[in-house]
Amino acid sequence: MSISESGTRSERRALVVVDVQPTFCEGGELATEGGNEIAHRVAAYAAAHRDRYTTVVTTQDWHIDPGEHFSDTPDFVDSWPPHGVAGTPNAELHPALADLDPDARLKKGQYSHGYSGFDGADDDGRPLATVLEEAGVTAVDVVGLVESHCVKHTALDARRAGLAARVLTDLTIPVSSAQGEAAERELTAAGVELRDSSAI
Repeated sequence: MSISESGTRSERRALVVVDVQPTFCEGGELATEGGNEIAHRVAAYAAAHRDRYTTVVTTQDWHIDPGEHFSDTPDFVDSWPPHGVAGTPNAELHPALADLDPDARLKKGQYSHGYSGFDGADDDGRPLATVLEEAGVTAVDVVGLVESHCVKHTALDARRAGLAARVLTDLTIPVSSAQGEAAERELTAAGVELRDSSAI
């Protein structure tokens, strides 16, 4: 941990890569247009700037039996077509992240909605809050799929956990522009900073 010019210890920041999975990209079960491009942007950003981060973690929707989250007649608000089904190729991390080598991989939503990365746990059963705490993390940058849903909920939960939080807006995408605008208002009201990655 370095000492800044002001004499204070610098923050320890994590990169939280949320649900960058084929299931949410073009050709997937719950696709958002532009998802594949975001996957490649996230991969390039992480490769170029890994030294900025104390730790890098990924989350994945990994649904086994999420109850009302899945529906044959989804309303796309509280219920959705099956997606991120545990053990399927489209639930794995996007191929663009093949070289990411995250410090922790968390899976979420096995038996619940699992919108937030803080709902997930790694293979050792550690929830995201514990992973970050053990790494001494005080701040997070949240990226991935999608801004209006799981990225938003993850960033909001980071703030509730007492962490400084930024959403890097060029490394995420909403389901729709209207939902993206609503999400950004909610994030800003909660104290989440919205930044373009080129500006940090």
